[in-house]
Amino acid sequence: MSEHNKAVAVVIPCYKVTRHIMDVIAAIPPLVSRIYVVDDCCPDKSGAFVQENNRDPRVVVLFNEKNKGVGGAVMAGYRAAIADQMLIAVKVDGDGQMDPALIPEFIEPILHGEADYTKGNRFFNLEEIHQMPKVRVFGNAVLSLLNKLSSGYWDIFDPTNGYTAIHVDVLKKMSFAKISERYFFESDMLFRLNTLRAKVVDIPMDAHYGDEESQLKIGKIIGDFTKKNIRNTCKRIFYNYFLRDMSVASIELVLGLFLLVFGLIYGSYHWAASAQAGTTTPTGTVMLAVLPIVIGVQLLLSFLSYDIENVPRRPIHRRR
Repeated sequence: MSEHNKAVAVVIPCYKVTRHIMDVIAAIPPLVSRIYVVDDCCPDKSGAFVQENNRDPRVVVLFNEKNKGVGGAVMAGYRAAIADQMLIAVKVDGDGQMDPALIPEFIEPILHGEADYTKGNRFFNLEEIHQMPKVRVFGNAVLSLLNKLSSGYWDIFDPTNGYTAIHVDVLKKMSFAKISERYFFESDMLFRLNTLRAKVVDIPMDAHYGDEESQLKIGKIIGDFTKKNIRNTCKRIFYNYFLRDMSVASIELVLGLFLLVFGLIYGSYHWAASAQAGTTTPTGTVMLAVLPIVIGVQLLLSFLSYDIENVPRRPIHRRR
């Protein structure tokens, strides 16, 4: 790993984390050569605080002129990593919830050409999940299912986990202007990575909660996340199955939706008409409604099975 040491950077978005940021910086392992601390227009002046107290020569403090959210702060660090010709950019939060000692585990799959992007998953160790508030467990389960649909990465979990690492060659292919800058950032990154057909790998990690106050409130964001995930699901399916390529799965999706909708509308109309007339719906009419619904559901399940098997499996940063 030593030949790559000079190319590993860490990005730390900072917003109201002055109590923890110096401890986080101190815990960054020696294999990291650059640490980008991004002050996201923090009211506590986190950036100035780091400049005054830091003694680590690897630290570079960046300032956003206005608050852009976690995504906007991270992308400022990504741009700096690209400009400084880093190889891998690791993102950790400044609130102390993420253990910097895990950085080698996050970069190993990328260095070995096994992944383009790695992310933490707090749900691997079932014994440790009890540390996570129950509302977060439920919220993350719902968001994970929605994200599987929107991103196309059916083999990963915990989409809001912000502990990530990415190959800089992959960052160069991404349009930062299109990526959500606030709390939907991690989920939107997965959607954007799928459009590039990048390989994503989960890294097991434990949940840790101390005296820090999380800025992410599941109850407040789940509605917005649902809307954005539905939007990304539609875009991903259009990109992958109609714009970029067409396959049997494309036909299954269109035909399945058509038959399902036809069966539901036809059946509902005749059921309502029979109910209003006080008569029994004829068996033939019932079958004309049920059969398209059954076939439509089967075609949609077949499409879903194809989509699950279509998860990107080859790292794109090796294709030069």
